[in-house]
Amino acid sequence: MTLAQAILLFVAAVLGGMLNSVAGGGSFIGFPALIFTGVPSINANATNTVALWPGVVASAGAYRRELAQQQRALMLVLGGTSLIGGILGALLLLHTPPQTFTLLIPPLLLIATVLFAVSPRLTALLRKRRAVAASPVASATAPVATVGPAVSQTATHPDEVPTTETLALSVEKLSPLKLVSVSFFQLLIATYGGYFGGGIGILMLATLGMMGMENIHEMNGLKTLLAGLINGVAVITFALAGAVLWPQALLMVVGAVIGGYGGAYYARKIDQRWVRLFVTLVGVTMTLYFFINIYILGHSGK
Repeated sequence: MTLAQAILLFVAAVLGGMLNSVAGGGSFIGFPALIFTGVPSINANATNTVALWPGVVASAGAYRRELAQQQRALMLVLGGTSLIGGILGALLLLHTPPQTFTLLIPPLLLIATVLFAVSPRLTALLRKRRAVAASPVASATAPVATVGPAVSQTATHPDEVPTTETLALSVEKLSPLKLVSVSFFQLLIATYGGYFGGGIGILMLATLGMMGMENIHEMNGLKTLLAGLINGVAVITFALAGAVLWPQALLMVVGAVIGGYGGAYYARKIDQRWVRLFVTLVGVTMTLYFFINIYILGHSGK
């Protein structure tokens, strides 16, 4: 790793950490930067996972209150499938021929970009669902003229924490078929997360919504915890297999922490719509770059 490469990776990690703290999508910066510096694609993916994992763990700590409301049985079921899927995905990556994984980079980046782009719509739908579900008494007893303000008041205070009764969703409330279905989908998401990981957050939000969860803060907390588990076992698997380039990884961890702290500080001053547009454009640009470079110019990579 030359000095110029180290500077590029550090700057990419700082920018990626800032994006993750504001809107997400830091992997669109870190993963291509590693490839641009000559890191083979599989090692780049493994190293990027290590670089991003501390930020995921830190984010999970911020949701301690929401996670405390969760049923332990539910977290054990989804956490167990996340651990299994994360290991399976990491092993699948390690056993994928480098040339094959390089060919998969454009579609994987495209999937991650699309998921990132549609995530605000899904989040808005989940918030709307929560607002409607939070006022069943008002809608059932109040006159039609008073229903609007009641719903509006709920939607105006998205940070209001519902009672434990509305937050808690236990395994016992799920039918066996739904529990099996949700566990299966989580296993698939975790396997994809261990393999590549871009966009797993929005996939998990969709699954949790399908399961019946309605509070977006509770869902984000559980989603972040599960992502930490998926990435954590993937990191361990990659490390044991010797797939991580530690000088690059540690340098990027430092940069991501610095960028994450700075991003959190400036988050309130930036319109997230512009940030999300920037990340989406970066994702589209990287997808087109690798598509042209790999499929048209025939640069199969290492």
